[in-house]
Amino acid sequence: MRLKPLQEPVSAEPPRRGDRQEQCSACHTPDSAYLWSNERWRLKSPPAPSGLPVVVILEPRAHLDLGDLSTMHAAELGVLTVRLERAIRNLESVAQVHVNRWGDGTAHLQQWFLARPHGYLQLRGPFMTMWDEILPPVEEHEWRMNLEYIAAWLADD
Repeated sequence: MRLKPLQEPVSAEPPRRGDRQEQCSACHTPDSAYLWSNERWRLKSPPAPSGLPVVVILEPRAHLDLGDLSTMHAAELGVLTVRLERAIRNLESVAQVHVNRWGDGTAHLQQWFLARPHGYLQLRGPFMTMWDEILPPVEEHEWRMNLEYIAAWLADD
């Protein structure tokens, strides 16, 4: 195995998707495409099952990135993060929940929640996104039930 050589740094970073609000897909997606929403936040999932029992993405309704959140949005993000982690970890098939935010893809904040399946210790650590692509997809029925459970947990405010 050989490491891929590191490329030279670029002088200017490329723009992220949705840097301008009028081009932001999250801002133009209707609530019907989300699992759950309230006046300031929305929760979605990828369109089909993947290798992990749950992958969901929390987004602010407003076109904000992490550093742009008001004190109120930041406080709500903390509360919602804990509520989502509890809901996901409460599923029988889940051992732990990884919470991630990557800032390179889109300008609209997306906080990802990735559930590690119970008993799969070799999946521990920072490579959950890779395991999600490697593992066979979860049965669609189980995947839908997990998402419905999480949406119901959040709706029970």
